Amino acid sequence: MFNKKIISAVSVLLCGVFMLSVVWEPSTVKAKGSARHSATAGIVSALADAEKTNGNATAGIVTALSVNVDDAGALYAQESGNQAVSSTVEEYGYTNMGIAILSEGGNLNVREEPSTDGHIVGKLPDKGGCEVLSIEDGWAKISSGKVEGYVSTEFLKTGEEAVALANELAQLVATVTGDGLRIRQEPSTDSPIIINLSSGEKLEVVEDMGDWIKVSVDGEEEGYVSAEYVRLAMELQDAMTLSEIRYGEGVSDVRVDLVNYALQFVGNPYVWGGTSLTKGADCSGFVLSIYAKYGYGLPHSSRAQAGYGRSISASEAKPGDLFFYGGGGISHVAIYIGNGQIVHASNRRTGIKISNAFYRTPKKVVSILG
Repeated sequence: MFNKKIISAVSVLLCGVFMLSVVWEPSTVKAKGSARHSATAGIVSALADAEKTNGNATAGIVTALSVNVDDAGALYAQESGNQAVSSTVEEYGYTNMGIAILSEGGNLNVREEPSTDGHIVGKLPDKGGCEVLSIEDGWAKISSGKVEGYVSTEFLKTGEEAVALANELAQLVATVTGDGLRIRQEPSTDSPIIINLSSGEKLEVVEDMGDWIKVSVDGEEEGYVSAEYVRLAMELQDAMTLSEIRYGEGVSDVRVDLVNYALQFVGNPYVWGGTSLTKGADCSGFVLSIYAKYGYGLPHSSRAQAGYGRSISASEAKPGDLFFYGGGGISHVAIYIGNGQIVHASNRRTGIKISNAFYRTPKKVVSILG
């Protein structure tokens, strides 16, 4: 018969396994780090105690009841000889998470070198996540999205503090896994298609309905996508690249200046009905406020803005021209910045951001600038 310590170890181990299975939610890829750590610590402690009495029996228990709760590398714990159980934890896609925290919002500059004189290669939004690669002399080397560089540790939370923040801040996001994703008016393949999206686009999840996911596009239109063609995950925002803009022949100084002015506000919040470039704007409010600086009075409506200027083809577009999108009618507007990219107030999750100009099929392109 097992002695009492071995039986106690089994009880704690089973309890720990149960705790892990309850805490881990594969459907949303969200896990509570502290609970997992506590459960694992309890298992390790009980087995180590039992090992002193009967090492062989303990090893047998671990082998028979080895834990393998593994979703996208989130947690892996199993028997390893006669050693205590160990674990490697990945939280929200990061193994050494960092979260940018700025007291007044905005963005944390990501620099090419660990110095305030370093060239800015990207911006990590307030409460955005990153992988911390190393820390030295007040600078952290990070990787986030397509950006790798250095940020000041003064504005970066790491370790358990970052994990606790992530549990509060992460949002459920649907990432498009194939080109030409069809967003439908209703959750049915017989329903009309209102939008087509390209691979890699991220959508705010309104409701997970199982076979269908209700999503929000650009914070202004809602529709349904088949769950088969998206990947659901709890995510933090990534850093945004600031690719150099290449200007073609005939681009006026005012266009260059307008685009550079607009790019200053990348990462600032999206607010429905807002027109503030710093405190929050929606898509047409962002365009309205940018153009106002250059003496143009535009209405606060993407549909109305589409009636201004001269209609052109997308291939004719120059920096500063406007791209319009929508399902049934026009419902979203963005400023073309050149090189196949736009800047726009996208949605509540991402705020003002840079996107591929053809992440959706444009319904209309307009040139207002002379």
